[in-house]
Formats: sequence, C-alpha cells, structure tokens
Amino acid sequence: MGRRNNNGGGTKILIAILLVLIIAAGALLAMRYFQDQSVGEETLNTKIENKEEEKKPVTFAGTDRPIAVMIDNHQNAMPQANLSEAELVYEMIVEYGETRLMAIYKGDDLDKIGPIRSARHYFVDYALENDAIYVHYGESPQAEEAIQRYGLPSINGINESEDLFWRVDDKYAPHNAVTSTKNILEIANREGYRTTSNKESVLNYVVDEVNLDEGQSAIDITIPYSQYNTVRYEYDEESKTYIRYSRDEKQVDWDTGETVTVKNIIIAKVENSTLNDGSDKDRQTIDNIGTLDGYYITNGKAIEIKCKKTSANEQTVYEDLNGNEIKVNDGNTFIQMCPIDSEIVIEGNSEE
Repeated sequence: MGRRNNNGGGTKILIAILLVLIIAAGALLAMRYFQDQSVGEETLNTKIENKEEEKKPVTFAGTDRPIAVMIDNHQNAMPQANLSEAELVYEMIVEYGETRLMAIYKGDDLDKIGPIRSARHYFVDYALENDAIYVHYGESPQAEEAIQRYGLPSINGINESEDLFWRVDDKYAPHNAVTSTKNILEIANREGYRTTSNKESVLNYVVDEVNLDEGQSAIDITIPYSQYNTVRYEYDEESKTYIRYSRDEKQVDWDTGETVTVKNIIIAKVENSTLNDGSDKDRQTIDNIGTLDGYYITNGKAIEIKCKKTSANEQTVYEDLNGNEIKVNDGNTFIQMCPIDSEIVIEGNSEE
C-alpha cells in the first residue's frame, strides 16, 4: 500500500490558527480604538468643563458668606483701609449731609478694615439682600430695631474686646475704629453665625466684556450728595476703570496709598427725609422700596436703568429701559444711592 499524504490536513490547521490570530488581533485593535475614543471624549469633556469653569465671573465667587461693614466717610476718616478690595460698596446719605459707606467683602483675608462707624436702618436692607453678616461700631435706635426685626446676624464692635476691634493712633475718635476679616469670622463662629452662603449675587456679573455700545459717553461723573459732599469719578481708559474722588480729593488706600478704582458704577436716585424721632440728630430715612431711576456706568459709557426692590430682604433687580436685567462687568462695583434731586452730571468725550 502507498503512504497517505497528510499535507492537506496540516494546511487547514495552519489556516485556522492564522484566522484565530487575525480575529484576535482585530478584536484587540478594536478594543484599543474604542478605549482611545473614550479617553479622548473624556479629555475633551474635561477641557470643556475646565473652559466653562474659567469663564465663570470671579466677583462674588465661592461659598464664603459676605461680610457687610459700615465704613466712615467723614473727611476726618479718610483715607479708608481696603475699600478697593470690597466686591461691592453702597454709599448713602446720613445726617447733616454726610454719607456713609457699606463695603461688602466675600472670601477676603484683610488685616485692616475701617474706620468703622455705626449702623443706620436702611443699610440693613442691603445687608439682608446680600445674605451678609452686618458689622458696625454702634447703631441708631432705628437700626437696632431693624436688625432685631429681621434677625440679621450682626457684630457691634462696641461690645467687643480691644483685641478684636481697636482704635488706631493716626486718627482720632470716632474716626479710628478698625478690625480684620479674621476677627470678624472669629466672632461669627463664636456667635454661631453661618459663615457660608449659596445665595446668588445681587448683580448679574458676566465674564464677556460689557461695553454699553448704545450708551452715552461717560468720562467724568459728578454726584452731589449735599453741599458738603460731592462724589466724582474720572475714567481711566488704559485700565478701563474709574478713579474715585470725594470732596475733590482723590481717594487712596489708608496704608498703601494706592488709588481707589472702580470697574462699575450704579447710580440710584432715592428720596430721603429727616426722621421725626425727637433726637434732634438729623437722622435720615430713605424711600427705597419700589422702582428707582438710575444709571449703569462702565468702560466709559452710561445707560439709564431702573432699580427694582419689592421688600427689605428681597434682592434689588437692575434693569435696562427695555426691562432686561443688566449684565455687569466682572469687577468691583460702587452703588451710589444719592438724593432724588441730586444734579448728576455725566460728561463724555467731545469727539463722540
């Protein structure tokens, strides 16, 4: 008998092995491809998320609870400490034609704030709408009543030790009381006050530059509060901020001497009147609930706005004349709540 030829069977086995190897290699390549796609999509999504994070406004970011501090604005109190570091500052009329400031800080670490002065009841409304801890040095009877009525967490420096609120030697009382954010938080924790907040900012801050192209030119702004006190802002085109003046003096920082500059200015015209409280101290009140006329000023332009506040603890909504909430440039803001009959002057470039 002749020998059987087994070459055909061996070839078939070899082909089968090759097919298995090809299929396995293909499966491995496919798996790696889909893994790379998944990693790529994940990386892309991370980049998009990071980009969105980068686009969020810096002003009023984070969950630190705001701190609202009453700042003395008397001529003998100037200059003030760390006014430019405040995210938001309110200026309102008080007795005898003077004004007082309420500076709102959020997440700041400042060794010196002040000079600090006493509370007035209408400032309470704006501490409330910012969900702030209210810091002051003394208070009017009306302010004391408002703080208690609304349950506003407050810190009265008069009741604190000299380690936490102290008087400095380079100014004289009552224009020389100061404190720090560290001390404020220490007192807040001692009193059991909440020190975090998820409340949205009163102002609609955006990252994309707001230029108010349809607005009027606003290079020099004058806001008279009284014959004793006129506020003025001068636009610096290079920094796109406003230099602040009070009583014809450029405002600078108490310790650094740096100029106080402002990114955004909001003017609200509000009716004020003298309280008939029998004190003979010319204490004021304001009619701030409802709709107030005003202006929004930024980047050398101004538009007319409406400032709407429905109650003491509801946030003010700032709208353009078409009823749209205004977009506010990312940066510090001064809200000038001036007497309704104040002769505001907004001057622009003669070329425009």
